[in-house]
Amino acid sequence: MNIVIMGTAHPYRGGLAAFNERLAKQFIAEGHSVEIYNFSLQYPSILFPGKTQYTDEAAPQGLKIERKVNSINPINWFKVGKELAKKAPDILIVKFWLPFMGPSLGTICRQVKKNQKTRVICIADNIIPHEHRPGDMLFTKYFSKGVDGWIGMSKEVYNDVLKVVTEPKRALVPHPVFDNYGEVISREEALSRLNLESEFHYMLFFGFIRGYKGLDILLKAMGEASLTKRKDIKLIVAGEFYGDSAPYFKIIEDYNLEDRVVLRTDYIPNDAINSYFCASDLIVQPYKTATQSGVTQIGYHFGKPMLVTNVGGLPEIIGDKVSGYVVEPDEKAIAAAITDFYDNNRYDSFAAATLERKKEFEWDRLTEAIINLAKA
Repeated sequence: MNIVIMGTAHPYRGGLAAFNERLAKQFIAEGHSVEIYNFSLQYPSILFPGKTQYTDEAAPQGLKIERKVNSINPINWFKVGKELAKKAPDILIVKFWLPFMGPSLGTICRQVKKNQKTRVICIADNIIPHEHRPGDMLFTKYFSKGVDGWIGMSKEVYNDVLKVVTEPKRALVPHPVFDNYGEVISREEALSRLNLESEFHYMLFFGFIRGYKGLDILLKAMGEASLTKRKDIKLIVAGEFYGDSAPYFKIIEDYNLEDRVVLRTDYIPNDAINSYFCASDLIVQPYKTATQSGVTQIGYHFGKPMLVTNVGGLPEIIGDKVSGYVVEPDEKAIAAAITDFYDNNRYDSFAAATLERKKEFEWDRLTEAIINLAKA
């Protein structure tokens, strides 16, 4: 089949780009023709919370990536839509994660559908955004009018589609394993690369730091009595601040965590991600709200036990007290789980269960669901 993926890709950085590029490679491996229609402008600089939208890493091999879509230029939307309508791919796949993108992506999809051939399939990261803004639902509903079928990667998003579409064609497919962040290396090598001391045990909070991700809760958990007595445990915070960093530093100061928290708060390049995961015993996601998370699927690739909170789709992915923990987003609950993990030496059994369940999250399950929806 001829397939176009419309969404973020190199030279943009982050999980959205990694997802679209990995999906393209899967379709190519299955014998399909694939092209990515990337953004020429994704966010105006004034709306972007990080330091830069771009990576200086090399472009992925074997992918055709065209920078076409300007998120704020209506003339561009009609131009790209007409171009894609003429190209007439069998499937146009659109990653939707933010209502802000609704007008641009929705207009393009509506133009494409006029060729009466191309089927538009949306992979929805969110229907209801984590951080609400005026016009969210209006923009999302506008986008939805150009979509033929929906993929939800958590039950929450799968059900949220009903809030914008009556009787949608949809499928529930868990987020596949992110296996494109390097090979598994030994703990010793990972610690050496990161210049970390081997006598400590390390937990990892990974990814862009935003309010809804609950790093503040995790830092307070590190100050609970059950953990303060464990002098051999440290927390690595690896990711860039997307917002005010001052409240986090205040917690670190108030709870005397300066020697127990390792801050690596620049953007983590793709070729360093395996070092952070392989150096860590436990991946902790103390989210206050969530749908699904790419971080859990990186954790699965590296066979790591994970602690997640009981929000959104996270409990669907982790087997509580089997491959990790599912707890309430509360510092006492998080501290209790971490204490149990280390006091009872659960790493080996949890890691084995993680590697066994990893088999459920193959990329061909997603490609199959997309093609089936397109044919429905």
